[in-house]
Amino acid sequence: MDVGAFILAAQFPGQGQEEALHRAVRSAEISEEAGLDAVWVAEHHFVPYGVCPSAVTLAALLLGRTRRIGVGTAVSVLPTAHPVALGEQAALLHLLSGGRFTLGVGRGGPWVDLEVFGSGLRAYERGFPESLDLLLRWLREPRVGADGERFAFREVAVVPRSDDALAGPAADAPPVVVACTSPASVRLAAGRGLPMLLGMHYGDEEKAEVVGLWRKSALEAGRSPEDVEAVAARHVSAGVAQIADDRPAAAETLTKAMPGWLRQGLEAHVTVDGRERRMRDPVAYAELLCELHPVGPPRLCADRLAATAERTGIRRFALLVEGSGDLVATEENVRRLGGEVLPLLR
Repeated sequence: MDVGAFILAAQFPGQGQEEALHRAVRSAEISEEAGLDAVWVAEHHFVPYGVCPSAVTLAALLLGRTRRIGVGTAVSVLPTAHPVALGEQAALLHLLSGGRFTLGVGRGGPWVDLEVFGSGLRAYERGFPESLDLLLRWLREPRVGADGERFAFREVAVVPRSDDALAGPAADAPPVVVACTSPASVRLAAGRGLPMLLGMHYGDEEKAEVVGLWRKSALEAGRSPEDVEAVAARHVSAGVAQIADDRPAAAETLTKAMPGWLRQGLEAHVTVDGRERRMRDPVAYAELLCELHPVGPPRLCADRLAATAERTGIRRFALLVEGSGDLVATEENVRRLGGEVLPLLR
């Protein structure tokens, strides 16, 4: 079982952006101290849902602040980034950290980000496969050129090479994980032989169905059964974790704090083309997350994670730990996750 912290740098009502970022950094530092396996950092633009605009930049800081723990992006948004620039950054972090970095990428949403960064709606609606393929080539080949719909350039040398002659974990290219929110993205990840990151709004049954579709699609794409099993072991399940002496106390912490953050964070998203969007009810969503994920005393939380692993086959977790919105409470939550829940799983 691989258990990590999912860090959004969420800005709760009444908080400043610096406070949210400081809590994010401290959460990662405490995660290493508490014995967690990884931290996963998110990326958002122009909204208080998360005030980190560059997951790779924050990942670089955290890799420098830590010595053992893995650090991944969950996710870097490909439609608003150039795949080569992102590939260069990923290779650099992979090499300098000795293989502790994982690059999580996703399609994002139809947000105004596409207008601001000049990539346009087409990059979101049609361009993700091209961007992903170019990124993978950059991470795996010594020289790369492009002649695609969105990216076209002469062949250039890949510098630095992520697979440069190093021994140990950094000898291969950095691992890549794809956030999957639709059957199309599941099939895309499966065809490329990449593991998935599944969102925290999915229950175990839904995640099991998605894993089944991924496995079927990977085999249909010609992947060997052995390769399919090896890659499937690297799927990641996002969730929420809140540890307390009893379940009502843990749930109360989240249902008091999260709706305000969800409301202001989700309402701030603006679509690039004016399309109507339906927002989840913040209170109902917070309550749903409490039902789906490890929220309660240590034994209940350990059993919940074990049950998810059993039902879905996923054994890697990225758990939102800052749901209280409070720095001291978040630090305690992470310490209890590492000190009281992990030993029950191991």
